[in-house]
Amino acid sequence: MKKSTKIKTWAFFMRLGDRCGCHQREDRSFFIGDWQFPVCSRCTGILTGQVLGIILYICSVRIPLYIDILFLAIMFLDWLIQYKKIRESTNVRRFITGNLAGIAQTSIIIKIILWIIQVFD
Repeated sequence: MKKSTKIKTWAFFMRLGDRCGCHQREDRSFFIGDWQFPVCSRCTGILTGQVLGIILYICSVRIPLYIDILFLAIMFLDWLIQYKKIRESTNVRRFITGNLAGIAQTSIIIKIILWIIQVFD
């Protein structure tokens, strides 16, 4: 692939990440070589967690609602500790807590969809 094509592809994904609401800060993003990920490490974790959540559901793994809430609370606490300037989070911790939150989001959305199907069935 030519360098100009790589740059155009990277720019497309960077615009997409921006439109999805990610701040895309360099210091909070992963890199492959010189190429910054189009979303920050927390958003990368959320996206991979959502995919993992779908895979878990397909594999018949059901997560209880209290675990979903716990996973979301863990990410919130990581954000809050950083926001209150108690301790700066790391990209790895952002990715892990984002991953947990992504799993929880998918699990909750599936629960809501199944509930709606049950109500209208």
